[in-house]
Amino acid sequence: MDVAGYDVIVVGAGFAGLSAAVRLTRRGARVLVLEARARLGGRATAFPDRDTGELVDNGQHILLGCYTETFAFLRDIGAEDRARLQPQLAVTMIDRTGTRSRLACPSLPAPFHLVAAVLEWDALSWRDRLSVLGMATPLKNARRELQPGSNVRAASPDETVENWLIRNGQTLRIREMLWDPLALAALNQPPDQAAAPTFARVLAEMFGSDPRAAAIALPTRPLHEMYAEPAREFVERHGGTVKTGATAKVVVTNDAVAGVQAGSERWSAGHVISSVPWFGLAGLFDERPAALAGVIDRASRMASSPIVTVNLWFDRQVIDEPFIGLPGRAMQWVFDKRVVFGGDASHLSLVSSGAASILACTNDELIATAHTELLEAVPGTRAARLVRATVVREPRATFSLAPGQPTRPSTETGVRGFLLAGDWIATGLPATIEGAVRSGHRAADLCIG
Repeated sequence: MDVAGYDVIVVGAGFAGLSAAVRLTRRGARVLVLEARARLGGRATAFPDRDTGELVDNGQHILLGCYTETFAFLRDIGAEDRARLQPQLAVTMIDRTGTRSRLACPSLPAPFHLVAAVLEWDALSWRDRLSVLGMATPLKNARRELQPGSNVRAASPDETVENWLIRNGQTLRIREMLWDPLALAALNQPPDQAAAPTFARVLAEMFGSDPRAAAIALPTRPLHEMYAEPAREFVERHGGTVKTGATAKVVVTNDAVAGVQAGSERWSAGHVISSVPWFGLAGLFDERPAALAGVIDRASRMASSPIVTVNLWFDRQVIDEPFIGLPGRAMQWVFDKRVVFGGDASHLSLVSSGAASILACTNDELIATAHTELLEAVPGTRAARLVRATVVREPRATFSLAPGQPTRPSTETGVRGFLLAGDWIATGLPATIEGAVRSGHRAADLCIG
């Protein structure tokens, strides 16, 4: 059955697809969103825990103050209050010896707030603290690189984050306590593997002109309630349609979009936006269009980087902050989900980014590792009883940023009316929520001019 009446069809309902759909809807377009899974959210969603009934995120996601388009998207759908932003960047870290310290940026103009915070950070020796001054020129170059037409390059595409930091005088200790945790969280890949230019871009946005740009925001609802369901409600309230359980196939004729089919239904539209991940692009076509052969080939050769999350439920509160950094460990961060669920019990999510080295471990091994590392970092945990534990693996959580990976595609393609969105296209950012939203907004803008 051929059903007409939509201006744009969006395939995929994660941050990229839903942000595109909302922007199009706001500008008067009638939009159809098709999602293959039974729930919205893509790689940023939540599911009910079998025993507790809690909605558990498929991995801890954070936002930063520099996520300007993400916060604009949340405002558009009336969900800005579903993420809580710090006044300034402040992070408690517990190093491998169990020493607890806090990096807290004062109210100074950026990037002096970061320099002042590091110089006051008692986790570092004076030699370590002073080494941060070696990043002044690289950060300046990274910010200059963002200017239109700039020929400045803050880092070579052939060097890793680790090599770039060493070349700029960063000591082993400051790398372990500051730069490596930032790189792992932002890039989802170890610093000795990920390419430096994308990390330089992240730092340029975090430590640019706005001192609040580096502040961390945590969702205050399970992920699909934070953004996916409000986005669905917005689109449908304004005449659009959101369908789940709809595996879409894009039909291309004479290098132009001819329609989209899902099951027995077929729709036509002037534009189709694909917001599926890199590993799903080829599956959108029964017959691969010649005009997309290069893009599909590059996408199929993109390597992936995993994330492992271990959820631990205790019979009482065991940490006194929403999140704590655990540098130098398999699990680099621990988040207390009471910020989402409230109550006295403690549900912790321990996250391992760039988790290729532990992905093949059994659930019992991963739970034991997370529990042991938490006991060593937070001795007070020993008085609490562990009542439940689960493991969430995302083997293809993000695309790889290692040097030599295929070139990321642009929004426009060789097929008329067919556009790409997603954190994996050429935004200049790593696989972040902000990159996904920017790509969605860019695709929407190209549809409606």
